[in-house]
Amino acid sequence: MFEGGIKFDRVGRRIEITPFGQQVLVLAQNLVQDADHLKTLGKQSLSGRIGRLRVGLSSGPGAVLAQPLMQRFVKRYPRLQLEISRGSTARLVDALRERALDGVIVDIRAMRPATDLLVTHQVTMKASFLCRQGHPLLQTGKRVGIADILKYPLASTPLSDEVARVLTERYGPEANPDDCVTLRSDETQTLVAVARNTDAVVLTINAAAPDLERVNVHPANNATARFGLVTLARRAQIPSMAFVGEVMDTYLHD
Repeated sequence: MFEGGIKFDRVGRRIEITPFGQQVLVLAQNLVQDADHLKTLGKQSLSGRIGRLRVGLSSGPGAVLAQPLMQRFVKRYPRLQLEISRGSTARLVDALRERALDGVIVDIRAMRPATDLLVTHQVTMKASFLCRQGHPLLQTGKRVGIADILKYPLASTPLSDEVARVLTERYGPEANPDDCVTLRSDETQTLVAVARNTDAVVLTINAAAPDLERVNVHPANNATARFGLVTLARRAQIPSMAFVGEVMDTYLHD
């Protein structure tokens, strides 16, 4: 059966859309969203200071970038509606594909490469085991091993498979994050606050916790995180998204 340009199947007394019709419906919804997107682009092109920008930040970038991004946008685009969402890399990339976000800054090592995604403004940041000043690990006067660290609660955001592999290769199976991480959250700032006020040790980028002390573990972990600004490859970019990249380049560094 064919009604209104979309195919339907009659099932008993019910009419159901066919798989082809479902594909057409999704495409039509995308066209409507693109029309709204173009309207926003037009408004921003006229003044450069109105419209809406929706940005997703994963844990590390969120801890370092959320406040500076808002402050810089207040000065540069005071009339623009900036919406910042927080979440895991997977959830944010899904939201980007669903067009609920205009761009995301995430751990690109935790993201599968795909032709529909464009990655720019890539930056590598150092990460360490960090603890509060005066922590017992800093008072031993001896070389600290992974076993010493794991005597205390270990806090971390969900780690990419690559980082997990590096940790287990360097320190053995006891360093597998699935087993050794006792405090896990998508909110880096929460984990840093816990480490600041307890004997917990947090594994995160150094820039997220400048007041914490680095634990000089042997062998050195030499861990890094790699972040990037991700947008949809085939979608016209909102002009103010370029400014997000500028702010990212300014603040996401060691």
